[in-house]
Amino acid sequence: MTDAAGPATLAVWGSPVAHSRSPELHSAAYAVLGLPWSYTRREVDADGFDAALAGLGPEWRGLSLTMPLKERAFAAAARRDRRAELTGAVNTLRLSPDAGPHGVNTDVGGLVGALGELGVSSPEVARLVGAGATASSAIVALGERGTRRVDVCARRLAAIAPLVDLGDRIGVDVHPYPLGTTPHGTADVSISTLPGGTVLSPEIVSSLVDGGGALLDVAYSPWPSALAEAWSATDARVMSGLSMLLHQALLQVRFFVAGDVEAVLPDEHAVFAAMRSALMGD
Repeated sequence: MTDAAGPATLAVWGSPVAHSRSPELHSAAYAVLGLPWSYTRREVDADGFDAALAGLGPEWRGLSLTMPLKERAFAAAARRDRRAELTGAVNTLRLSPDAGPHGVNTDVGGLVGALGELGVSSPEVARLVGAGATASSAIVALGERGTRRVDVCARRLAAIAPLVDLGDRIGVDVHPYPLGTTPHGTADVSISTLPGGTVLSPEIVSSLVDGGGALLDVAYSPWPSALAEAWSATDARVMSGLSMLLHQALLQVRFFVAGDVEAVLPDEHAVFAAMRSALMGD
């Protein structure tokens, strides 16, 4: 891997990946830090991931991974952080020719940061929509914030079973509900992990809005989502996935620079402000 002060190459990989805002975020951060690093995007699917990773040269410092590569990156990592081990997903690889790829999951921290911005940093009861890869990160993030119960709504109850097991491991009571069924009681916050553009019937939307509290929708393209439109009509607080994206990207920058997601960057306030400006178009 190249020295931190010298040129380096990084990228976000996924399929699809054209919509990714990561190049804007990372480029803004490295400009503030004065690092001569380039960060691009590349279309890579699950079948092509291993060959693409093996073909990288010594100039490569790291990769951000989006769907459908998080499980492939998990398998490729020579070592992983606790969040990655809990979720079975790696969305960031720091590359080293000597020690092998180091994998972490910054989606969890991104969700923690987004929940704080939404004003529900310590929800007791949460509602989770969808049981895909991001759902496990949401369970861990909620557990870290002290949530005691999570009601998961998904089309297939079988897909929720691993989330129930994950909840048992971290002390969160996870309850499965078929999508379209309103969970018992009210929630402080709902997190939607559905892909952007997911079409939902009015009946399903209504069942989720009822008693759902504030909404954090991890989708951001297209925006607003069907859920966001319905939630906004109730005057509840709504936040798109851009907030999660911003917070998780800051952790990625820390990791690429110092090898530690907890290592605060030099002048991090200015770095974060530049990233937010690049993302929001300020």
